[in-house]
Amino acid sequence: MKLTKTIIPLLVIFSIILAACALPSGAATPTSTAETNQQPENTPEATLSPTPVVYEPRSLTICLGQEPNSFYPLDNLNPAAKAILAAIYDGPVDNFIDGDRPVILASLPSIENGDAQIVPVKVKRGQPVVDISGNPVLLDLGTIILPSGCVDENCAVTYDGRSEVSMDQLIITYRLLPNLKWSDGSPLTADDSLYAYELASDPQTPGSKYLVNRTQSYEMLDDATTQWWSKPGFIDPSYTDNFWSPLPRHAWGQVIAADLAKSDISTRPALGWGPFALQEYVPGQYVKLFRNPNYFRAEFGLPRMDYLVFTFLKDAESGISAITSKQCDILDPSLRIDGQLALLTEMERNEQIQLLVAPTSLLERLDFGLQPASYDDGYNILFGDRPDFFADVRVRQAFAYCLDREKVISEVLQGYSSVPTSYLPPDTLYSYAQAAIYPFDPLKGAELLKEAGWLDDDKNPATPLKAQNVVGVPVGTQFMITYSSTSAIQRRQVSEILSQSLGQCGIQVTTQYFSPEEFYASGPVGLLFGRKFDLAAYAIGSSDGQPPCAWFAADQIPAVANKWIGVNVSGYKNADFDMLCQRAGRLLPDSPEYAQTQNQLQELFTNDLPSIPLYYRLKVSAARPDLCNFALDSAAFNDYWNVEDVDYGTACK
Repeated sequence: MKLTKTIIPLLVIFSIILAACALPSGAATPTSTAETNQQPENTPEATLSPTPVVYEPRSLTICLGQEPNSFYPLDNLNPAAKAILAAIYDGPVDNFIDGDRPVILASLPSIENGDAQIVPVKVKRGQPVVDISGNPVLLDLGTIILPSGCVDENCAVTYDGRSEVSMDQLIITYRLLPNLKWSDGSPLTADDSLYAYELASDPQTPGSKYLVNRTQSYEMLDDATTQWWSKPGFIDPSYTDNFWSPLPRHAWGQVIAADLAKSDISTRPALGWGPFALQEYVPGQYVKLFRNPNYFRAEFGLPRMDYLVFTFLKDAESGISAITSKQCDILDPSLRIDGQLALLTEMERNEQIQLLVAPTSLLERLDFGLQPASYDDGYNILFGDRPDFFADVRVRQAFAYCLDREKVISEVLQGYSSVPTSYLPPDTLYSYAQAAIYPFDPLKGAELLKEAGWLDDDKNPATPLKAQNVVGVPVGTQFMITYSSTSAIQRRQVSEILSQSLGQCGIQVTTQYFSPEEFYASGPVGLLFGRKFDLAAYAIGSSDGQPPCAWFAADQIPAVANKWIGVNVSGYKNADFDMLCQRAGRLLPDSPEYAQTQNQLQELFTNDLPSIPLYYRLKVSAARPDLCNFALDSAAFNDYWNVEDVDYGTACK
């Protein structure tokens, strides 16, 4: 989702005030008559003037655990900023794990409806293309490309520098709903989306240029239609989200891109097309929004609130106190009240709050240090390299059986999550039902360890196993490793359970905790991205809804060669996995081959286990007991995607 903003004219505010004083549609007008039994004959009946119905403005207060870091929609926004801007900019596409939904688009483009097309195009030397590695380049002698119809390296060709070759190009058409308006009443058109693309393309605009660099053109066909053309060779599975979220050319067009990020009109959210618009922002305290009279769904009685207030609190304790005293209607998950599940459950039982819990797409996982950075110059235990504990896949599978993840779910997460089978959430579009499953079974784990050469030579389960004929591990080496993570309370609770259960299999684990700054520091210094760990527990999520096989791709291993940029911190390498992952990135989700490729990837992952999925992180919110139409959806990337529909009190009945 891409967002916007600008100053609201006073005239709009006055119109809201006038609207607040009007009678609701269909409201009865109460009247009263004087008694007539004492009236003189032929005297006109005395009447009283109608008592006006007073409309009380309604507001909703959402308490956040942080203050927005920026309101510039092309900046790197934190969750608080995204929550607020979701009320000012509705869509343009709502992103869910199980698919996207159009908001201000008439429909989502697809191969089926003809608004998504893959077409062969002729290219020659010197033209911009995307090569086999996904890099935008100028076609030249020696460039390896995928000719039209080819989706993996088996049919790739090396350009000869002379020929004209055919490559595939993606063309996507986006169609806006009719009669959209900015909150100041100005028409919202396709030109505003084109303006957003122009700003995003400007070198002075912050943010990633990944999509811009792989775009051949973004054009306005008419007032309601834009069209995106990829560079030949770039086939983007998440093409539905390549519509640039409109920005107000009429309000911002006179300001250069370099100044926008620090100008008043972009640092204070003001102009959008969503259900609410800015009334007041007091830094450090709150943001107050009011009903947008030009909202495109206003005819349906939306939004249901006249005002929306976001206040900033410091921690979970202050949040729980605020909702108890009715200062907050909703506690946002950013307050991290997930550590207070037992208390919140009791409060809900006493009808003080409504507890909302949902698993997220954020996967908490335990990575093996398959290839520590010290192995990059060759593995040699004589020169201080750590024993190669995890090279044998049977050892990694044994760990999966020896980790009591079920106990973590029941005791730490109060049963609100489940043990994942793969890196994809269960019950999503591309989850693989036939993936290998590893329930807690220490006997099975011990059996696999014995097969791999790890023996209990003293028959004492309290002492660690010792290596006997284990490749890469000196004979007699004890299975003693370190489990590393951050010092968060939940991670400490989880590590205690898992280290104890590994002990039942003869694996001795020492836990160590770091501050987030230390743990997530860039390589080569950082423990995680510097690949300096035995076991590392951390969370990672996908931002575009596409199955994230790249988490385990060889080109994502952080190392000197790529300046320590990459997320495959385990160092996992599998040529078949890489080929399938690249294939998946060149197929459209509409195609039958896409689902098949995702299944093959998950089958490889669940067999090789470079990482063990522990659980999906929970997002926890609390609300006033009579709130309705607000639910934490594990599929939604923004909890306030339908904030215009949230209500409370008698209206909910």
